[in-house]
Amino acid sequence: MMKTDRITLRPWLDTDAKTLYQYASDPEVGPRAGWPPHRSEEESLEFIHTVFNNPTTWAIVWNETGEPIGAMGYGPSCDCSLPAREGEPTVGYWIAKPYWGQGICTEALQLMIEHIRQTTHIKSLISGHFIDNPASGRVMEKCGFIPTGETAFDSKLYRGAGKPISVLRLTIQ
Repeated sequence: MMKTDRITLRPWLDTDAKTLYQYASDPEVGPRAGWPPHRSEEESLEFIHTVFNNPTTWAIVWNETGEPIGAMGYGPSCDCSLPAREGEPTVGYWIAKPYWGQGICTEALQLMIEHIRQTTHIKSLISGHFIDNPASGRVMEKCGFIPTGETAFDSKLYRGAGKPISVLRLTIQ
């Protein structure tokens, strides 16, 4: 578990399914990150059991309420066409709409990067954002990611066919 004054990164729990559905069903949230809105609490629970069930994906928990308000993680779980180097994990995250614009994703990403520095031998991370979601790119840049100048396209991502993805990389020292 990783923690700041405002947030905690912790594993997802079955009891998070109701809140996950509440936020992940918003049609403005998932498509910005490349996944479809959740259709039911059961689907959200299935996500907790599959996509979020790994040691490098965490719930972003708002300390004030104790509820999960997003997700943060790295690894091979993103089945996308980013030009990753050998052994270079992909970073992904999202935050519930009521929490947009408050620096929470930046705080969570900084927390995760520090965790990676202290607990792994990972040398670099790769990530990307749809060019029509520049706020996500600003989060990455605030955390030290540098645009590579590359653009990826991925037909596998929800509503991602033909949408350009700006690629960014962080070298970990």
